[in-house]
Amino acid sequence: MKEENPCVFVVDDDASIRDSLKDLIRSAGLNVQTFASAQEFLINPRPDTASCLVLDVNLPGLSGLDLQQELAKLGVQIPVIFITGHGDIPTSVRAMKAGAIEFLTKPFRDEDLLDAVEQAISQIEQSKNRPDVESKSSDAGHRSEISFSEIVGQSVVLRRALQEVETVAPTDSTVLIYGETGTGKELIARAIHHLSARSSNAFVKLNCAAIPTGLLESELFGHEKGAFTGAIAQRVGRFELANHGTIFLDEIGDIPLELQPKLLRVLQEREFERLGSTRTLHSDARLIAATNANLTQRVAERRFRSDLYYRLNVFPISIPPLRERKEDIPHLVRHFLKKYARRMNKRIDSIPASAMNVMSEYRWPGNVRELENFIERSVILSRDSELQPPLAELAQQRNLSTPLPENSPATRKEAEREHILRVLRDTNWKIGGSTGAAARLGMKRTTLGSLVKRLGIDRPSYSGGS
Repeated sequence: MKEENPCVFVVDDDASIRDSLKDLIRSAGLNVQTFASAQEFLINPRPDTASCLVLDVNLPGLSGLDLQQELAKLGVQIPVIFITGHGDIPTSVRAMKAGAIEFLTKPFRDEDLLDAVEQAISQIEQSKNRPDVESKSSDAGHRSEISFSEIVGQSVVLRRALQEVETVAPTDSTVLIYGETGTGKELIARAIHHLSARSSNAFVKLNCAAIPTGLLESELFGHEKGAFTGAIAQRVGRFELANHGTIFLDEIGDIPLELQPKLLRVLQEREFERLGSTRTLHSDARLIAATNANLTQRVAERRFRSDLYYRLNVFPISIPPLRERKEDIPHLVRHFLKKYARRMNKRIDSIPASAMNVMSEYRWPGNVRELENFIERSVILSRDSELQPPLAELAQQRNLSTPLPENSPATRKEAEREHILRVLRDTNWKIGGSTGAAARLGMKRTTLGSLVKRLGIDRPSYSGGS
């Protein structure tokens, strides 16, 4: 019997927003139920499937925050994602302190909401699969098990990295996670948070490469109304939201030089000011940073401050690329097969041994993310109970990759540029979506956009045709 898909509940008094959110969430293969008010949500029965709640803050009658408190009183454990048209400071801080997964200000990016939904569903599925670990009195072994449940693999190199996670998690020390694109650095950061004494407080994330340079300071530290053109309301920054919790800064190497002293100050002094304000604020947030760049090289090139690097590099953790833990590939293939077969209401029971051998021997330059995207495509293409992966695609990618001298960064950069160019041409310069270049390369759309810019790749203009 097919396993029922997770259900996402949307509560918003604006019918057009309810409809657009329903279409977006259904496009991810999830079930959706919508409600116009908190009262309507409370009186309706809910299916016994893993679910989460996308909740507008400013609802008529019972507000979103009131509904969150009411559900807590009733003992209903459901992850909440708040959305609002007004990013006011007190509300957002209250929401995150109350345990909300995410607090999104309209208009928000579709992928930000879908990322939050994926995280929420994963969280409640873990708790349902392990009801004995919900109590705070659970032992450290059970806490580690639930924190590592999304990190699939049994290889020696992966276990070594997870042992480092268990060592540093109970402390408040800054952690710097090194790893190639797609290795799962955010999962490691979340595991550190969940194993720490801060686990009941907010986990706030920000991809520094995804935010335009001019807006990054506002995202980190917030701004006052009128601080700059377009600042029509006061906005809370990520460090303020993460107070007493954890802030995860991905792609830390892409923070511009002019902003690095302010980041160093908040790490050392625990204080900052919002843009447009002279009032000093304080944050007790623990910082976990991640990078796929060589920061020591950037320091030598004067592209990254040495004092900030030393402050970040307190406890480094290196995440191995997938090619260094090939024994984990079969476990990952089965994990992603189960995930996407369930989402697409398909029953796929077997994987050809020959296909598994090919996937295990492929180098996966995009690491786990590339493998996940490949398995998702494979599930889409499979028409019966046996997985039918497009192995010719891997052969084509293997032919595009040429062994390079270890000490030749210039040659590697040229090869990387050529490889990305070929994939962009193959996908007709489509970056997003399951058939786009980002999925083919196994990286986030924002990461690919940053790479394209850094490598000086420009889409050719055509004088005619389409």
